[in-house]
Amino acid sequence: MNAYVRLARPKQWLKNVLVFAAPGAAGVLDEPSALGYALLAFAAMCLAASGTYYWNDALDVEADRSHPTKCRRPVAAGLVGVGAAKVVGSLLMVAALALAAVTTRWETIAIVGVYIVVTLSYSAVWKHIAVIDLIAISSGFVLRAAAGAVAVDVPMSSWFVLVTTFGALFIVTGKRFAEAHELGDGAHEIRSTLGQYSEAYLRFVLGVTCAGALVSYCVWAFERRDETGAEFPWYELSIVPVMTAFLRYALMLEQGHGAAPEEVFGRDRVLQALGVVWVAIFAAAVYT
Repeated sequence: MNAYVRLARPKQWLKNVLVFAAPGAAGVLDEPSALGYALLAFAAMCLAASGTYYWNDALDVEADRSHPTKCRRPVAAGLVGVGAAKVVGSLLMVAALALAAVTTRWETIAIVGVYIVVTLSYSAVWKHIAVIDLIAISSGFVLRAAAGAVAVDVPMSSWFVLVTTFGALFIVTGKRFAEAHELGDGAHEIRSTLGQYSEAYLRFVLGVTCAGALVSYCVWAFERRDETGAEFPWYELSIVPVMTAFLRYALMLEQGHGAAPEEVFGRDRVLQALGVVWVAIFAAAVYT
């Protein structure tokens, strides 16, 4: 049973916190019904993600066995059979769609379904095509945010979508950058696209996406201030921890970390503190 739990990668569920972004920004998470629908969307995305991880590891079993760390994954290590992984993964994805239906909004089902299709197609095709692989993974983050928005029926502004898109591309590109350093000259044998990305190119994409995310967030923050008519500059102040977090994460990448972003966020106390500060400031902006 422990192998099946590991295969579901519960640590990765942290990414699904994005489901609460749009409802949180709209200031409706203090309403029981809205919070309930957001939690349903969160659970549905967690099940969908775990189901796709099962299929991903079943499809990548041979490549994972050649990887220095992925060889310890349950399927690659022989703890879970390929066939069993596909069956359980399929059941988890069906359960995700069923749970999405409980929100009573067809849009939630559609977004969870699109997420499953995009993620499975990434595992089968897109991960082998340079640039497209970055876009495919990043789209998963945007879909997570969209799932929360449609489940609770709140709008997502264009700037909010841009913040999510650029931020996701920054994290994903950083992951590739760190993987290239970690795997060295044999990186392309483990992940084919790494042979096509030069360090200069990845640095360029990191710079563009970081700048895009920060500019988009700044515009969104000022937009929210104007919409709410807030007297105290809470939204503007929230820019500080966001900017600092991006710069801190860029430093972590330069130091050789970032191949597993969830571990960086789980271990770096500075990033955690910045996250807490941002939540506190943004909560004050929305609920005061």
